[in-house]
Amino acid sequence: MTAELKSSLVTSLEAAAAQAGMVLQSATSGIDFHGQPTAVFQLGLPESVDRSLKLELSAGFDFDKPHLLPEMTAHLAAEAKRLRNPRPECYVTLAGLPIAFGKFEWPFHRSTSGADTYIVHGEMYLADGNAQNLHAKIAASVTVTFAEIVPAMEQPYAETFVYNAIRKTVDLGQLEFLKSGNRQPVPVTTRFYSRWQKKFLFTETNDAERLEYLLRKVYWLSGVLGNSRPVWIADPRDAQYLNTTEADLLRMAGHEAGEGLMVLDGEYAAATPALLARAPQYQAALEAALNFTKPQFNESMRAGQANM
Repeated sequence: MTAELKSSLVTSLEAAAAQAGMVLQSATSGIDFHGQPTAVFQLGLPESVDRSLKLELSAGFDFDKPHLLPEMTAHLAAEAKRLRNPRPECYVTLAGLPIAFGKFEWPFHRSTSGADTYIVHGEMYLADGNAQNLHAKIAASVTVTFAEIVPAMEQPYAETFVYNAIRKTVDLGQLEFLKSGNRQPVPVTTRFYSRWQKKFLFTETNDAERLEYLLRKVYWLSGVLGNSRPVWIADPRDAQYLNTTEADLLRMAGHEAGEGLMVLDGEYAAATPALLARAPQYQAALEAALNFTKPQFNESMRAGQANM
């Protein structure tokens, strides 16, 4: 990466971060899957120096363009709010599995197997507060056709739909949590996008399902993992996953606050003792969701009695 290019990228990123209420902590050079140069940024909140967001971009990427800058700024603004969560890397699936994303190797790289796809590697961990070390190594693949929908094949423009595609794949029972193992594929295709509505579609949910999702999120991310510190409710990443709006999530959180199950402060909610008392219910949902991700075998085949 040339000094001129690095200076230009750093200046643009620093300005976008400031507009989103963040500060640039560091900027270093890195390399991608194929050994090409990247720019690695650590961004944080002005009032909190002990946590940061890693953003890795292709060295030649220029987001300071009319069609790219607004989405970059929106991404950073959302990350600024997400960084205030007790565990910013943690999410919940619709079925009630608390998970954490990590070790994602941005940016995308082209497939080395000859397939016409973009790949990003990462890992997903079971985040239930116990030391089970259950995780899934991920290889998320995006078709070239799907890539045409995305403004740029870079982390800020793809992270949300990649994370949601992984959550959806878990919902379908197509990813298994293991203590070790090979990478498991997550195909990110146009089935997750409505060209007619021009938006991503992962899961059709109703009010009851969204409400249960919110309760599970606040229970796990605030109550269990965050010592009842507040978590961001109006997360657009969750809104996309559930096919709803941030305003709708806030509306439902307000209702539950009135029921005494959470304490709402602006766009953030904290678990109450009444919600924590539902621990057996949420633990049972976790076990059921975890079992759903495990391969189910026909017992007669396991015993060698099947004709093959």
